[in-house]
Amino acid sequence: MTEAAWWAVARSEEISADKPHNVDIGDQPVVLWRDDKKVVRALEDRCPHRRAPLSLGCILGNGAIQCGYHGWTYDGASGQLIDIPNLKSDRKFPPVYKARPFAVHEDAGFVRVCLDAKAAAPAPDDRVLPLSGTSIVALDHEHWIAALFDDPSLVLSIKGVRFSPYLLTELSEQQGKLVLERSCQWASPHWPAPFTSDFPISLRIATDPVTGETDLTLLDDEFRALFRAVLAPVPAARGVTQVRWRAALSPGRHHLMAKAMGIGTPFRVFDHVDGAALRVLKPSASIHASDLRESIVTRKSGPPTAQEAAA
Repeated sequence: MTEAAWWAVARSEEISADKPHNVDIGDQPVVLWRDDKKVVRALEDRCPHRRAPLSLGCILGNGAIQCGYHGWTYDGASGQLIDIPNLKSDRKFPPVYKARPFAVHEDAGFVRVCLDAKAAAPAPDDRVLPLSGTSIVALDHEHWIAALFDDPSLVLSIKGVRFSPYLLTELSEQQGKLVLERSCQWASPHWPAPFTSDFPISLRIATDPVTGETDLTLLDDEFRALFRAVLAPVPAARGVTQVRWRAALSPGRHHLMAKAMGIGTPFRVFDHVDGAALRVLKPSASIHASDLRESIVTRKSGPPTAQEAAA
């Protein structure tokens, strides 16, 4: 797992100044909270004193986080220990007594964390996506993304949309992302059979090769966007994947079925994946994902230094 990656580990509304929030990035536990200025802070969810989870502690009025075990208190920006109960408040503590801090960036309704505390912030994102949700799936990160590529119906649903097995474009690289377009139908009855060559809508999937963060766009036959979503799958402990998402319906939906998407819940990411269907799912779009991902990541990281080449 690359240290430089930015992971969308929470939706903005999940993080408050009232209670610490625990997430994982792979096997790395992270505690999130808002300080007294409402800025999101992120530290390793592990007190250096007795290794207790900081997320079981509390947030103080000054915005610092206090471990619930022995009351050691840490600054959110630096992770530095700033107070121990029963010791003078002006005492200086050695720099070694600190919780590991992580870089944090918040926009477009997501809180993103990078394990490299000195990482530059990602490009700003001004999208407004009012619909949102969180699912925790007992499937590892790589296989969840492969299922999204090969059969989206296993991991999500868009109201009134039937995903076909036919691709408009094969999985390929476009501007540093893994992109494919899948032919889709409206889920209305077909006569005399459900098989037809008419696919009036399509689903464009554009995925970050490292994090798996994915832009979904449902398009009509004139390539106008009907629906947009951002999926943020994050690997968690024990092979679990946390999937947070935000979405929005486009206002100019002309087809009757497209208009009906605005009634009720238009989008779902499933908490459970059908294991029987997943077992027999044949890899299709995902076949070349690994090679494409490796090519993109290698190119972005640049040529090795002389020292790395020698090693």
